[in-house]
Amino acid sequence: MTQASLAERLNGLLFFPVTAYHADGSLNLDAYRAHLRAGVDAGAGAVFAACGTGEFHALTLTEYRACVAAAVEVTGGAVPVVAGTGYGTAMATEFAREAEAAGADGLLALPPYLVQAGQAGLLRHYRALAEATRLDVIVYQRDNVLLTPATVTELAQTPGIVGLKDGLGDLDLFQRIVSTVRDHHPDSDFRYFNGLPTAELTQPAYRALGVHLYSSAVFCFAPEIALAFHAALDRGGPDGEATVRRLLDGFYRPLVELRNRGRGYAVSLVKAGVRLRGLDVGEVRTPLTEPAPDHLAELATLLKHGLALVGE
Repeated sequence: MTQASLAERLNGLLFFPVTAYHADGSLNLDAYRAHLRAGVDAGAGAVFAACGTGEFHALTLTEYRACVAAAVEVTGGAVPVVAGTGYGTAMATEFAREAEAAGADGLLALPPYLVQAGQAGLLRHYRALAEATRLDVIVYQRDNVLLTPATVTELAQTPGIVGLKDGLGDLDLFQRIVSTVRDHHPDSDFRYFNGLPTAELTQPAYRALGVHLYSSAVFCFAPEIALAFHAALDRGGPDGEATVRRLLDGFYRPLVELRNRGRGYAVSLVKAGVRLRGLDVGEVRTPLTEPAPDHLAELATLLKHGLALVGE
């Protein structure tokens, strides 16, 4: 029996686990596996290992392969495992091959390191990455990667490239991308993802564009809140909309405002949240830094309030 493609298997909440470290900064695979099991048991639709929230930038190639292998081991094929890859083309393909050897189901192509590349160069980069392994590739546009509708149309017809994750938040551009790809490839199963930090805040707007998949950093430390929000979006109607508004106003907006008060908080605040829920995954690696003590206290209060809102 032929297994469904990665694009067909991606549904539900997308789990981007943090990477766990010991107090001395070394990789803590036992805590990492516990974090993965908790997410899968809570109902994750897929595991995106060693991506942005997982501090891909801070991992050696050996550590990276260990993290991807651990995710494959823990999920046991129940949900797909997608591994991050990045840097320039040569290093991105090297990480991609390690992910394939570790048993991953797909790749999330993070922006190339530092450079401001043109559309032709980006197209060549992602096509080379797709050719490097048998794994399906999702392209992540954010920061120094801004793709035109024409480029995404080319990507959508490239074998092995199955989706686009958007971390820019330009809804005008994204609507034009979706429309152009649909116009040129009406039968394509190309997938789209909301990849903004704390994506729940903008997901109602993305959903109006037909984008149902999104990454949930909150799922790492408060799956109860993330799942309640996701279910309310799917449910719709007066009750679903009321729940969405309640969680947006009472939890997600304040969380984004707190996240925006520190550099790197999109990762370090999430990791702190996991620790607050009882799992010691360690601190972030430099150059990221831990949240200030008063911000950690605010996070604890906000988390308590968010869980209470779900209880209502």
